[in-house]
Amino acid sequence: MVRSVDEEEDVEPWRRRVRRIRKPMPLWQELPLLLVVAFCLAVLIRTFLLQAFFIPSGSMEDTLLIGDRVLVNKMIYNVRDPKRGEVVVFRGTDRWAPQLATEPDPGLLAKVGRTVGDLVGVSRPGEKDFIKRVIGVPGDHVKCCDEQGRVTVNGVALDESSYVLQDSPLDLPPNPRECRSRRFDEVVVPPGQIFVMGDHRLVSQDARCQGPVPIDNVIGRAFVIVWPYARWSSLPVPSTFDNLPRAVAAPAPGGATPPVNSDTSGGMALVVPILGGLLTTARSGRPGAGRHRRLDP
Repeated sequence: MVRSVDEEEDVEPWRRRVRRIRKPMPLWQELPLLLVVAFCLAVLIRTFLLQAFFIPSGSMEDTLLIGDRVLVNKMIYNVRDPKRGEVVVFRGTDRWAPQLATEPDPGLLAKVGRTVGDLVGVSRPGEKDFIKRVIGVPGDHVKCCDEQGRVTVNGVALDESSYVLQDSPLDLPPNPRECRSRRFDEVVVPPGQIFVMGDHRLVSQDARCQGPVPIDNVIGRAFVIVWPYARWSSLPVPSTFDNLPRAVAAPAPGGATPPVNSDTSGGMALVVPILGGLLTTARSGRPGAGRHRRLDP
């Protein structure tokens, strides 16, 4: 079919309009748009999917060292509960004392900067984020020690030699205000809670003296060390947890719980955002561990 001259003239303005529409945006317009999109993606990923945490203290040594960054899966516990042996990041209860001392008012601009930074994971998070290993789940009977000085879960001793390299001494008597002794009375983990401990038992302030943690407070599972590059590795569940007996029916409210210690400065590592992603810091379980948001290792 042959178009007339008039038809060709009618089409030409349309083609010129298309060319004008497709004209690339200048960089000064495109760059702010890309930054806004990247910012929104970072916030969404950090909020719902993954978050990085910086380890500021040694309460999870030698599994996690000071300065490590771990990546946390924030979706996994939306579909199931934490399992024994997993390393989890959680918000401490009122029994878990914050790690950082109260700071003077930083001023309005500093507060705005921290708020924006926290949205993308570059600022310090809250004071009561911690990182520990799950030892007991609801209904478990946890205590220490058996004849060989080992932690037992439902009567079965744990072989913790693969991740506990610096244990608490056996000769110290139990102290309800400090987790210095290896020994503690049997704890029946209440419904909806988990019993957590740090891998560096000598310095970790954890559920032995601060009480179990509600599962609702768990932020996610730390599953890989992403920084420094030389320490890149996964955080698998140790094999000693594979064949433990199932937890008994969770006890009614009022069951035995560990004594509480207000002398905790555990730090759960905070995360630093990875471009495109999310990084945030949390705190660890040692007193006086820096200013960033920490996980309590």
